[in-house]
Amino acid sequence: MKFTGRTTVAKFKAMFKDEFKVAVRVYNGKRFADDSATLASIRTGDVKGGEVEIHGNMKVSNAEKLLKDSFGITIQVENKAGELADNNVTISSLR
Repeated sequence: MKFTGRTTVAKFKAMFKDEFKVAVRVYNGKRFADDSATLASIRTGDVKGGEVEIHGNMKVSNAEKLLKDSFGITIQVENKAGELADNNVTISSLR
């Protein structure tokens, strides 16, 4: 799944759900990000963003860290039950 800073939060969440069959929470600080905001607008720190790619074979913790480190946004992946996913499993195993 590829995306850029121009992707809205709503579009990112929909793409994630379509690709991996589980939901993702996107934060703006400690609160949930507004669905109409772009990913670039909720970026924190001094990161440039660009294009980022998430794969199903990535561990949940690695995907969350990738977005924080390279894109400056905080996400948390959910499991099928809508709870926070185990950080030590791959995203594709959550289906």
